[in-house]
Amino acid sequence: GLGMLQDSGLCVVGDKLNFIRYLSHFRCVHRGAAFSQMRTTTVRKLLPESWGFLCPVDTPDGEPCGLMNHMTAVCEIVTEMVPAADIPPLLCSLGVTPIDATPSKPYTECCKVVLDGCMVGWVEWELAPEIAETLRRFKITQEKRFPARAEVVLIPMTGKPSLYPGLFIFTTPCRMVRPVRNLLYGRNEWIGTLEQIFMNVASLESEVVPGVTTHQELFPHSILSVVANLIPFSDHNQSPRNMYQCQMGKQTMGFPVYNYRDRSDNKLYHLHTPQSPLVRPSMYDYYGMDSYPVGTNSIVAVISYSGYDMEDAMIVNKSSWQRGFAYGSVIKVESIDLALKASRAGENLVFGVRPGDANVVDKLDADGLPFVGSVLQPGDPFYSFMNLNTGEAFTVYYPNKEVGIVDNVRLCSNDRGTGKFKKVCITVRVPRNPTIGDKFASRHGQKGILSQLWPVEDMPFTENGMVPDILFNPHGFPSRMTIGMLIESMAGKSAALHGVSYDATPFTFTEKNSALKYFGETLVSAGYNFFGTEKMYSGISGLELEAEIFVGVVYYQRLRHMVSDKFQVRTTGPRDAVTNQPVQGRNVEGGIRFGEMERDALLAHGTSFLLQDRLFNCSDGSVAYVCISCGSMTSPVLEKPLHSSSVTSSRRYSCSVCSEVDAVEVVPVPHVFRYFVAELAAMNIKTKLKVE
Repeated sequence: GLGMLQDSGLCVVGDKLNFIRYLSHFRCVHRGAAFSQMRTTTVRKLLPESWGFLCPVDTPDGEPCGLMNHMTAVCEIVTEMVPAADIPPLLCSLGVTPIDATPSKPYTECCKVVLDGCMVGWVEWELAPEIAETLRRFKITQEKRFPARAEVVLIPMTGKPSLYPGLFIFTTPCRMVRPVRNLLYGRNEWIGTLEQIFMNVASLESEVVPGVTTHQELFPHSILSVVANLIPFSDHNQSPRNMYQCQMGKQTMGFPVYNYRDRSDNKLYHLHTPQSPLVRPSMYDYYGMDSYPVGTNSIVAVISYSGYDMEDAMIVNKSSWQRGFAYGSVIKVESIDLALKASRAGENLVFGVRPGDANVVDKLDADGLPFVGSVLQPGDPFYSFMNLNTGEAFTVYYPNKEVGIVDNVRLCSNDRGTGKFKKVCITVRVPRNPTIGDKFASRHGQKGILSQLWPVEDMPFTENGMVPDILFNPHGFPSRMTIGMLIESMAGKSAALHGVSYDATPFTFTEKNSALKYFGETLVSAGYNFFGTEKMYSGISGLELEAEIFVGVVYYQRLRHMVSDKFQVRTTGPRDAVTNQPVQGRNVEGGIRFGEMERDALLAHGTSFLLQDRLFNCSDGSVAYVCISCGSMTSPVLEKPLHSSSVTSSRRYSCSVCSEVDAVEVVPVPHVFRYFVAELAAMNIKTKLKVE
C-alpha cells in the first residue's frame, strides 16, 4: 500500500572490505530495480541538473550504469523537520497577498507563492524577485528564524513552454542540499536542486563575472564523490578510467578494521604492510584514510621487457616479493551451531572428543575444538562433537583446499545469554601472498595481472643501482590516456627524493601552470632528469639500454580477485543424474561448459577429433544397441537366461519388436541422446535410426 516499485533489495550489507567501500555505501543512491528492466536509456543519462549533487564519475559500468549513483562529498540530505507555521505570516509582511484575499493587480500579472506544495498567496511579478532575495538573506543570516536549509526558487515567466512559473519555497526533509559561497554576502549558503537551475554559479574565481555571477563553488572538486576524490590528478585522465578506478578502489585489499580479532565477518581481506601514499589528494587526509590505508608505494619502470607484460600483465621483482611486497591474508569465520545439527528432538549434542580417539589426538583439544595457532592442512580434523544420549562422536574435517591457521575460537551463547554454549565461531586465517595470476591496479584504472616473479639479477637497473618493483608495459598508456599516472610517477619520485608528500588534488594545475613543469623542476632540483627518465642497464646482458626509461613511484593497490579463488580444474568428477554430463560449478568440482559457439569455432577449423573429444569422450560418451531392421533404439533388450546357472556373457541382445538377434548393432551415441529418445517414446513419438 506504500506504492513502492520493489519489495526486495531495499538494504545492502555494509561491507567492511575496505574503508573506501564502507564510506561509499553511505553515499550511494540507487534508482530502483524497476528501472534496470527498462529498455530506455533516458533514466541512466547524466543530466546537468545533478551538478554538485550526484558524482558524474562514480557509477558502475555495465547493467547498473547510471542507476546506481553516489552523492558528492559535500552534498547532504535534509533530515530535520522545520515548523513552517511562521513562514506564511512572514511572507504576508513582505508583501504577499494571502490566498483568501484578492491581489491588487489582475491574476495574470501575479505569480503564485507555493510553500511545501501548498499555495499560500499571490505576489505581483515586479515584487517577486525582491521577496526572493529577501528570503535568501534571511536564510543566510538566520533572521526571522527562517530555516537555513530551505529552498527558495523563483521560476520566471518565459513566454514559452517551460517549468510552471511562480515563487516556490521548500522546507520539507528528504531534499538534497549542498553548500556554495554567496558572493553578495560573502557567506556559505545551502542550495537545493531546483534552486540551482536558476542561479549563476562559478567554479573558479577566474570565472566570476561581476553583476552576473551570484555564487561560487567552495572548491572545484566538490562535484566529485568520496571515492572519486581519492584519485590523484583525476583531471588529467580519460573519463572512463576514473570510473574504473571508482569500482576498483572498492575492491582493494587494505586495512579495513583494527578489531579484526574480535569481529565475526564471514570474510575479511587484510594487507599486512600497507603504506601511506606519497602523492595524495587533499580529501585523502580529510577522510583520515591514513588510518585505513589500501596500497603500497612501488617503484615502477615503464618498459616492455621479455613479453611477459603483454595485454595488461606486469612483471614483479622477485626480491621485492620476498621482502613482503603486498603480502596479505584472508580471515574467514566458520560458525557452527549444534542446535541446527540435531536431527531428532531431544538429542543432546555437545562439543567434545571420545577419550582415546587416535584420529584427533594432538589435533583437537579435549573440548573438541582446534588449538588456537594450530595449522590446518586440508583434511585435518576441524572440530568434534558428541551425542551424550548415545555416546557417539562425530568429527568434521577442514573443508578448505588451502592451509589455514586458527586465529581464534569463540564460544557463543544466544542473544539473551541463556544458551548452553551450543554455538562456536572459529576464525581461520588463510595466508595469501601474491602469486602469478593475482590482480593489481594503480589508482588510475590501470589494472594488471602479476605474470612473472622475475629474479632480481635479470631485472633492468638504473645507474645508481636501483631495481624497480614493477615493470609496466608502455602500450598501456597511448590508448587509455591516463596521464595522471605519469604525473603521479614523477610526483612520487620527487616526493621520495625531497621527503615530502605532494598534493594531487584535481584542478590545481592548469594549461599555463602545468604539472609537468612543476614536478619536472622539483626533479631537476634533486639532480634527476626533468622528464622523469633515467638510463637503465639490461639485467641479462649488463649493456646500457638505448632508450631512456621512465621510472617513478606509483601507489599500487592489490585487488581482492586472486587466482586461488578462481582457478577451476577437473579430470573426472561428479555427473548429472539425468543427462550423465559433468555438473557445473567450481565448488562441486564441475566442468566448464563447451557451448554452441565454442563448437562452431572447432567446426570452422575442421578439428573433428578435438570436437569428438570435447563433446563425446569428455562429456557423456556411451554405447547404445540399435536394431538395424526396424531402426529402434529402445526395443533391443538382453535375452532372458535359459538356465539359472547360465553365464551373463553368453546372453545376447535381441529386438523385442522384430525378434531378431543378428540385426542388433552397437552404436556409440551421447547418453543425453538416449535420454532424448526415451523422452520422445514417452510422448508416443517413434525415433528411427538409419545405421549404415
